[in-house]
Amino acid sequence: MGIFVNNAVTAGVVTAFVVAFVVLLPLIDRRVSGRLGLNLSHGISENPRASALLKLRQLVLYGVFLLYFAAFAFIVFFSRQTGDTYQVHAAPFYDLANAFRTDSGFADAVLSIFREGIRTGLSHIRIRPADIYQVYLNVMLFIPMGYLLPYVFPWFRAKVRIRPVVACFLISVVTENLQLIFRRGLYDIDDLLSNTLGGWIGQLLFVSVAFVVTHPDWRKELRAYRRWRRHARRRTLYPFAKRITLSRTTLLAADESEIREFYVNKLGFRVVRQVVSQDGTETQFLLEMGKMQVEIRCAKRAEALPQQFLTITAKNLEKIRDRLVKNGIEPSALTSDAYTGMRSLSFSGPDGIRITILEQP
Repeated sequence: MGIFVNNAVTAGVVTAFVVAFVVLLPLIDRRVSGRLGLNLSHGISENPRASALLKLRQLVLYGVFLLYFAAFAFIVFFSRQTGDTYQVHAAPFYDLANAFRTDSGFADAVLSIFREGIRTGLSHIRIRPADIYQVYLNVMLFIPMGYLLPYVFPWFRAKVRIRPVVACFLISVVTENLQLIFRRGLYDIDDLLSNTLGGWIGQLLFVSVAFVVTHPDWRKELRAYRRWRRHARRRTLYPFAKRITLSRTTLLAADESEIREFYVNKLGFRVVRQVVSQDGTETQFLLEMGKMQVEIRCAKRAEALPQQFLTITAKNLEKIRDRLVKNGIEPSALTSDAYTGMRSLSFSGPDGIRITILEQP
C-alpha cells in the first residue's frame, strides 16, 4: 500500500505539472510578447527593438528547455544508485504484463466476467498499480520533450509531424544505453515504447495547444486550407505536389557586364553555364546559389524591358540588409508582406528587376 500511495501522489504531481506547463507556457509567451509589441508569426513587430527582444525571447526558451533537460537527466540518471549487475528487460510490454495477473489466463478471466458477473470475474484479475504507474510516468516524462522541441527549435518546427517524435525515440535509446553502461537502472524496451509515446503526445499538444495559442488567426487559415484542399484534390498536379519543386526562374537582361557585376560579384551567384545562341544575338546564363537557380537571357534590345520581379526566402533579414549595404546595394526598410504577413525587404537590380526577400519562418 505504501508503494501505491507514493506512486499515486507522484503521478498526480507529475500530471499537474505537465498540464500546467503545456497550458501556461504559450499563454505567458503570448501575453508577454503582446505587451512588448512582438509578432510571433514572423511579421512586422510594433516594437522598434523587436529584433533584440525576439532574440532575448529565444534565449529564454533555450533556458526553459535546459532546465527541463537538467531535471530529466537528474530523474533518469543522477538520482539512481549504481547497481551491481547489468539488467535488461528485452520483452515488450513487460511492465503491463506484470500489472495484470490472472489465475488462469487473461482470456479465461474475460470469459468469467460474462459467465459469473463483473464482480466475480474481476476477482480473478490482480492489478499491480506500481507497474501501471511506472509506464504512466515514463510517458509523462517525455511529453515536455516532444512539446518543447518544436516550440524552441525551428528545425523541429519545420517538420513537426515527424522530427520531434523521432528525436524523442533516439534520446530514449541513448538514455537506456547510458543507464545500462553505467548500471544506473535497467535497459527496458517498455521504456523506449512509453517514452516515444510521450514524445508523440507532446508533439500533438504543441500543434493543438501551443501553436493555437500563439497564432490567433489559425482558424481562418485552417478553413482556407481545407477549402483549397477539397478542390485541389481533383486538379492535375496536386497528387504529385510533394515531389515537385520550383527550381528555376527566368529573367530578361540587356548587358552582360551588369549581370556579372550584380548577380555574381554583389549577390554571390555562381555562373553554372553560359550559352550563346547560334545567331549570336542572345547569351543565356544559368546562375546558381544553393538550391536556387536563375536563368538570365541577355540580348541587345531596342525596346525597354518590362518590370520584372524575383522573390526568395531567407533567414536573418537584418544581417542580409547590412551585407547588401556593404556591397553597394540600397535595400528598402523591413516591411510586412501583403500575402503572408511575414517580414520582407526588397531592392532593385539592373534591367528593371525588383528582388524581394521574405523571412523564412
